[in-house]
Amino acid sequence: MTGRWRSFLALAPTPAGPAVSAQGIAVASIQGWDVRIYRRDPRGPETTHAVLHAATFPLPPVRGDYGDGAVDLMGPADVFVALVEFHPSSASTALFAARGFPSPLTADDVSRTSLQRQVGRQAGVQRFFNVGGRAWCLYVVIGDWDGRAWLVPRANQLVAGIEVQASGIGGGG
Repeated sequence: MTGRWRSFLALAPTPAGPAVSAQGIAVASIQGWDVRIYRRDPRGPETTHAVLHAATFPLPPVRGDYGDGAVDLMGPADVFVALVEFHPSSASTALFAARGFPSPLTADDVSRTSLQRQVGRQAGVQRFFNVGGRAWCLYVVIGDWDGRAWLVPRANQLVAGIEVQASGIGGGG
């Protein structure tokens, strides 16, 4: 581990207050994380669904579902997490066959080639799954590939605090 990462290891996020909750998603508040839950207004006949964004840096007001406009602002010590809901009919498809939140991520799970688009030395991972009849994609981006051994556990701590309600209870449809 290089010296520039050692100083960040002491930053153990601690609970910062009440959970952030909307759209059938709740996430424990962790100090140092900016968390937003929203649902875009539909355009035309499209349906929209819940999106959670959490980051260790201030989120910009306008962001794409997978962090476009936000990941460009990340520093090497930052983490971005998106939990993106898909139409409930997707929950029974092969892509979303895994039930329940994924197991905690490991440093070996992230890749520099699995990003929506490459930015600097960032790395990321996507996991598709279903919970309570709702289809989800968990998308995690870390600020620097070299810091994956300690950045991935930071993402896991945030993800471990996420709860979703079953379909039809505050979720998209």
